[in-house]
Amino acid sequence: MTFGAQEQQQTLNDRPPGRGRARRLVPLGVAVWAVLEIWLLVLVAGAAGGLAVFALLAGGVIAGSYVIKRAGRRAWQRLSGSFQQGAAPRAPQEGEGGGNALTMLGGLLLMVPGLISDVAGLLCLFPPTRALIRKAAERKLTGYTAQAAPGTLGDAFQQAQRARMRQPDGKVVQGEVVREDRPSAPRTDGPQLPR
Repeated sequence: MTFGAQEQQQTLNDRPPGRGRARRLVPLGVAVWAVLEIWLLVLVAGAAGGLAVFALLAGGVIAGSYVIKRAGRRAWQRLSGSFQQGAAPRAPQEGEGGGNALTMLGGLLLMVPGLISDVAGLLCLFPPTRALIRKAAERKLTGYTAQAAPGTLGDAFQQAQRARMRQPDGKVVQGEVVREDRPSAPRTDGPQLPR
């Protein structure tokens, strides 16, 4: 009994330190955000009327869908143009305004009902603030990519092909699946055709 308890305590101590905190704080943050959105919509409805709130929400959905459609079309044109030239798809240069990720995120935030999400979406669409958000995200993500294993997408795909089995005690056993293709033996239960 004691051995199992010690082993369970050891697996609990091996967990990354921030993971448990994030699991508690993310749902709390989403709940606080939803309450703030509803409270702000009620305030605006009290001051300007329900029709004004409906117009704001409908306008956000229409503007967000337009932004996402336009960014998607731009990405598709860039991809098809690079394939027509016979080159590999390239990342946009710094002078070209960057990728479409923040633009699409801004459009998505505009489509989410609420005024706080609309302001966040507009911040993602406005070029000076979009550049600041991009730089902050790159700074934050460089710490995570330094911890990740280096390699290409093909290396990651090969690693994903390896079988991982979890035992009941939580240990991971890695292995590879080897498939040997053998020709099937002729059936002996049915009639044989002359050769």
